[in-house]
Order: sequence, then structure tokens, then C-alpha cells
Amino acid sequence: MDPRSEVLLRQADLFAGPLLLAGAPADGLLAQLPQAQAWSWNAADHGALAGRFGGRCHFGTEVPAGSFSAAVLFLPKAKDLASYLLDALAARLGGATLYLVGEKRGGIEGSARLLQGYGAPRKLDSARHCQLWRVDVATPPAAPVLQALAQRFSVAAPGGALQVVSLPGVFSHGRLDRGTALLLEHLEGLPGGHLLDFGCGAGVVGAALKRRYPDSRVSLLDVDAFAIAASALTLEANGLAAELICGDGIDAAPSGLEAIISNPPFHTGVHTHYAATETLLRKSRQCLQKGGEIRLVANSFLRYPPLLEEALGNCQTLAEREGFRLYRAAKA
Repeated sequence: MDPRSEVLLRQADLFAGPLLLAGAPADGLLAQLPQAQAWSWNAADHGALAGRFGGRCHFGTEVPAGSFSAAVLFLPKAKDLASYLLDALAARLGGATLYLVGEKRGGIEGSARLLQGYGAPRKLDSARHCQLWRVDVATPPAAPVLQALAQRFSVAAPGGALQVVSLPGVFSHGRLDRGTALLLEHLEGLPGGHLLDFGCGAGVVGAALKRRYPDSRVSLLDVDAFAIAASALTLEANGLAAELICGDGIDAAPSGLEAIISNPPFHTGVHTHYAATETLLRKSRQCLQKGGEIRLVANSFLRYPPLLEEALGNCQTLAEREGFRLYRAAKA
């Protein structure tokens, strides 16, 4: 059981009525709170919960329809995303109760100040290295419009500048990170056919691929619904069309790929996870056509070359800069 869920269950009497669990972890909390429903924007968490609890689970970037007497937000890592989610929940819950739960090292104490705009927040519990806060929503805000919170910026790319549209919570929100910048400089010579931007974030790599290889089928894949929404806006801003897939890792990818291009994530929340990328590397042979390749940029301290060599039998370093390395491996 997630420690944040354990803290909620210490106060289970508060959560007996119709309840929305926003950002609920993929654990057994819903089994303990029979009137609760879960709202996820992470496809992996949603898939795990929906497999167990069916119609009690919702997915997307907007607060699901329904009548709730209270809501709990499991604090996300990004403060701008937390602000959007709290406003969206408080707007729906005027006169009702909003709870915020999170890990101390995830910044729950500071983030609890965001509740002050809705009423008088108070801390209910502190256990399992987590805190639980409550506010009765006396002053509900106007419902936020997600697109109005977008940050737009331009990045240099082959063929001219690309317009990028980023949303709260999306990786490298509002700026181009150094790893992606290195990757954008080395998109030449990819095989024609179906190209996949794995872990697409705001869609800058996928948009660059589609513009550089207009006759290729390009797919953008991410586990996060906010990333897919941002990618859709980025493609639209550049007059491009590509396939968008919100799914749980490489298993959600189409088959028969000619190339996988990625600046893969290795952080989830306040914890560090490499599983999605390691699974990508191990399964890359199954996804690629003969002669297909993977190009991956990563922090130089991450030991991905042995995994590429194990999966595809080869790995070369194409470029290195500012603590990042760009690797290429091809399926023989």
C-alpha cells in the first residue's frame, strides 16, 4: 500500500461518502473506500486501477463528471500541475471539502499553502513520512482552462524553428532541456517508414521528425495525458499531423517500427525509476523492423549501453555534450 494511502486510511471515517481520489496510486485504496472513485492522468496507474475497479476509474486532464462530497489530491511532483489540479477540484467542490496528501520530501508542507485561497487549511495527520491537509472550500475559484496555462516557446530544429506548446506537469515545462536539444541535432539519416517518439513530453521531437520526414508515419507515445495534450497542441501550432498514443510504455507502441527516437524519462514523482526505459531497451528488438534503429539521449551516468548491446547486439555513441550522450543501436 502506498504510504499516502495508509495515511488516508488512518482517517477512514472522513472518507465514507462519495469521494474523488485525484492522482490515486495503483494500490488497493479503492477496495477500502467503497464509495470512492479514482481520477488518473497516468496511463499505467489508470490501467492497473481500471483492471481491478472497472467503472470507478476515470482518465484524462479534466475533472471527471459526477457528484462528490469531497476530493483528495495526491500531490504531484510539479507545483504548476498541483496548482491547476487544486483549482480544478476546488471549482467543482464549492462548499465541500478538499484534502491534500503527499510525502514530506515531495514538498507537501509548502504546497499546503496553495489551499489558503479556498479557505482555512489545517493539517489533520502526519505519518509514514507524509502529511494530510484539509480545507473546506468557502471561496471556490473559477474553473481553470488548461490551454490558458500553456507556455509557448520556440526551439531551433532542422528546417527552421519549431513552436512548442507545454502544459503544467509536462517534462521540461516551458523550456527545451539540454538532452532534447542534443537529440534534435542528430535526426539525420533515419530509415524511412514508421517512426516513434517514445516519452514524447510536449512533442518537440515528434514534431521535428514529422517535419523532417513528412512521408513517414510518426507516432508520439507518452504515459501522461498532459503530455499527450501538449503534444497535440505542438503539432497543431506547426501545422503537422501525427498519431498520439497515451499508454503504458513500449507495450503500447505499434509494431513494425523503423526507428525509435527518445529522450526517455527516468523520474516519476519524488522517486527515481528506470523501469520504463529499461523495458524499452530490452523490448526494442521486438518492436523494430529488420534494419530499424533506436536513438536515445540520456544522462551520461546512466548505464544504458549494456542494455542496448544485449538487446540489439551493438551500441555506438553518436554525440556527447553537457553530461548527455546520444546512443544509436540497430537491429541486424
